[in-house]
Amino acid sequence: MINRILLLILDSVGIGALPDADQFNDIGADTLGNIAKATGGIHLPNLRKAGLGNIEGVDAIEEIHQPTGAFGRAAQLSMGKDTTTGHWEIAGLHTEKPFQTFPEGFPREVMDLFEERIGRKSLGNYAASGTAIIEELGQEHMESGSPIVYTSADSVFQIAAHEEIIPIEELYRMCEIAREIMMGDFALARIIARPFIGEPGSFTRTHRRKDYSLAPPSPTMLDHCKDAGHPVVAVGKIEDIFNGKGITHAVHTESNMDGVDQMLNMMQEHSTGLIFTNLVDFDMKYGHRRDPVGYRKALEEADQRIPEILEAMKPEDLLLITADHGNDPTFEGTDHTREYVPILALGEAVTAGVDIGTRKSFADIASTIADLLKTKDTKIGISFADQIIANRRG
Repeated sequence: MINRILLLILDSVGIGALPDADQFNDIGADTLGNIAKATGGIHLPNLRKAGLGNIEGVDAIEEIHQPTGAFGRAAQLSMGKDTTTGHWEIAGLHTEKPFQTFPEGFPREVMDLFEERIGRKSLGNYAASGTAIIEELGQEHMESGSPIVYTSADSVFQIAAHEEIIPIEELYRMCEIAREIMMGDFALARIIARPFIGEPGSFTRTHRRKDYSLAPPSPTMLDHCKDAGHPVVAVGKIEDIFNGKGITHAVHTESNMDGVDQMLNMMQEHSTGLIFTNLVDFDMKYGHRRDPVGYRKALEEADQRIPEILEAMKPEDLLLITADHGNDPTFEGTDHTREYVPILALGEAVTAGVDIGTRKSFADIASTIADLLKTKDTKIGISFADQIIANRRG
């Protein structure tokens, strides 16, 4: 019997382009594989031991004869390659229509209303890298007090502000206003507060980022777990992605390593239910910034924490490791990439060496969790619980 599931998202760690990658201009994308090629190899002994190199299409990691976990990969059913779409599908939702994007900037009517309601003019209003735009407009922002508004290839309205110029609570208030505006005809997935500190030429974004997401349109696996009386613990940006729905406890994090630390802390506090953790640094710090060396180092650092997680687990625990999309740091542009994601299952109850194959949807994870925790299923995915847990119905 499984009493607790640890769902760990390695944000953006894709493992090869999906068959429909041409529709997203992502032919040839392979986050893990291309990082290894660009940096002379990658050393992930613990993920390899679990079976990462045994997954179909993963050539960057050497296959192992007797993996300790079950392994496979999942394709994305939903039309998109963004954070919200990926996480919602992992939680059992199918997003049929892609979220709206504004690659040319936001309409004048939107910006006029936003500026009227915040009582200030704004800077920017174009698609850009977050680090690049604060370098470009940071000094003008500090002199004028105008927030920097920008977007990306994702469905996002981002507001950057220096913490000494616009206090963090004021920045959050601006984001709440933008969230109210960006609904209906202008609805997009997320409004993101992007606070930073420092001086021109040496600005640094802080950990007090905050996302204001659309609420999922229907109940997710998280709601069903909560309704069944299970603790649903969100670590990292999970609470923001689901707009708080279906979550009983939440803790935000400052980095990947803080994410693992907080996950371990939550394991001490909650012995049953679901602990859902996102490690965002891969995507935010290295994928979007097209830094394969930094990405590789972050992966190797996370790999070293796997034994610590396994040591803290109980016999009735299941660890599921996956991703929400790709973000190939060797690829053109700064956007996410449309890729398969890995699935690794670890724990004393797991039948080692089982290949669960290529799943048709990330939602198979949601169905598996619903199956194991005996909750209602969203019925988008197909459970692989019987493949990875032997004699569980005995």
